[in-house]
Amino acid sequence: MPLPSIIAIDGPAASGKSTLAYRLAQLLGYLYLDTGVMYRAVTLAALKGNLELDDEAAITLLGEKVLIDVRPPSQEDGRSYDVLLNGEDVTWTIRKPEVEANVSKISAYVGVRRAMTVQQRKIASRGKVVMVGRDIGTVVCPEAGLKIYLDASVEERAKRRFLEIGARGEKSDYESILISMRRRDKIDSTRPVAPLKPAADAVVLNSDGITIDQVLDKVKLLLGIG
Repeated sequence: MPLPSIIAIDGPAASGKSTLAYRLAQLLGYLYLDTGVMYRAVTLAALKGNLELDDEAAITLLGEKVLIDVRPPSQEDGRSYDVLLNGEDVTWTIRKPEVEANVSKISAYVGVRRAMTVQQRKIASRGKVVMVGRDIGTVVCPEAGLKIYLDASVEERAKRRFLEIGARGEKSDYESILISMRRRDKIDSTRPVAPLKPAADAVVLNSDGITIDQVLDKVKLLLGIG
């Protein structure tokens, strides 16, 4: 059985979907595309343009004008891909704290999501891609050959994020992370366009209490590559 050209992996924050998608893409020789970077790129463009981030119309217009692309990594500096904003490499710039603090707001705008969906589909049309996000299987690529929804309890996900931040030598507070994650889950699952939910034909996997290797093994079985 041939491998699917497009693999969609959705799920809430810190469910392990990005790590799973990256590992799977490496295994298959596919492009790894975390669609969240595209919303980060729009956020960066808005900040660089000194736009009012509460002005949904202005941000939507920006989202429709900017050209964002994701390509295989061109440098060996720890990156998983190149993120290009109007041709400029912004792979690391989109990780700045000011982008992190505002991307949830920007990604909730209906017009921005529609604009990014168009660009994500263009990338997917090139084939051999593992695409990860929150609405890939439901909206962006409903034709994906394999759709996975990777879930985990909010407590487990908050614990992972807490440990991840601590591993970087930064201070964090579990309860604050838990509150923030619950708020993000609510925003993602109740937004009017492309809410976070499994596609009707998605395979739902729960990563509570198991390693990413064990999750990857489950996906390999689904693909028949055992």
